[in-house]
Amino acid sequence: MWEYLIHGEPTPGLRPFLEGVGKALEAQGFRYNPHSEAPNLVLNAITPENPRPYRRKAQATFVASVLELPEFPKDPLRELYPYLVRALSNVLLAYVPDQGVKFLTLELGHYGEPEGEGFYERVAERLRPIACSRLVINNVFEPDLEPELWQGDELTESMYRAGKKLKEWDLLPAPFPIEEILPPEDLRHVKRLYGIGGLSYGNLSVRKDEKRFWMSASGVDKANLREIGRDILMVKDYDPEKNAIILSVPPHVEPRRVSVDAIEHWMIYREHPEVGAILHVHAWMEGVPATQFNYPCGTYELAQAVAEKVRQAPDPARAVVGLKNHGLTITGRSLDEILERIEGKLIRTVPMA
Repeated sequence: MWEYLIHGEPTPGLRPFLEGVGKALEAQGFRYNPHSEAPNLVLNAITPENPRPYRRKAQATFVASVLELPEFPKDPLRELYPYLVRALSNVLLAYVPDQGVKFLTLELGHYGEPEGEGFYERVAERLRPIACSRLVINNVFEPDLEPELWQGDELTESMYRAGKKLKEWDLLPAPFPIEEILPPEDLRHVKRLYGIGGLSYGNLSVRKDEKRFWMSASGVDKANLREIGRDILMVKDYDPEKNAIILSVPPHVEPRRVSVDAIEHWMIYREHPEVGAILHVHAWMEGVPATQFNYPCGTYELAQAVAEKVRQAPDPARAVVGLKNHGLTITGRSLDEILERIEGKLIRTVPMA
């Protein structure tokens, strides 16, 4: 059974909201346990003056911080994202009494649920996929990369060119400087739990051989993918027992972590030998099939949902899959071929539903 708890001191307007959402979660199979050491979901009540974080003790705990506001901001991303980060949240719920709630995710998704019939049930339904997902963000680094690959190859050079092209298309938001927003203690907590020091969006990979593929690292400038082990990593496999991505790195480099979407790319390459490259961008295209739920990045469930859509495509080696409220995953024979196919067809604003 899934467990949830409520953390923080709710403002008067938040109390009935949290009670209503809690009852709806319980109707969907959750159990309220205020003493849980590793709850699936935490509803973290915060205020603009004190966006106090809930300090997770387990990676499997997803935090939904809830903030009461007198009105919705005109630019939710710009005005609310700092609260999302300061509260160490997976998702932020900005609640305006008698109007509804707006969701904001780390991946820049933002969408709303208006007050009205079934309001709490709809909010709980939005939270359930987040709370029940399984993160695959652990990395195991094995210093066994062949010396002839320490400086990269023609495939990593194609990743460098693709990153430059995406920058030209203005599809690579700069890495979000969480170290400038979080106080040192919270930043240490995030690094200890997740091993990350920055956030960035979009990633790319190319197949090396039957089992391995090159992939961009997490939190790096995708427009300047050069150093092997730091900007670009060799993914060898996924270990289900350790729930970790296995990477081959040069022995003399202190590696960065691979992109959180590595599990998704691993699933696609494993099933479709004809896929030679994968690109993920925060953009959209008209008429693309999309995943049903807004699963968080780096979860096994999101990877499965995307892999299923690729499987259903007329040609899995040329698939375009929409990630609900998030962006696109695009397969191709090569990165150059993907970029040629999509040039001039991308919509920079992802529709939110």
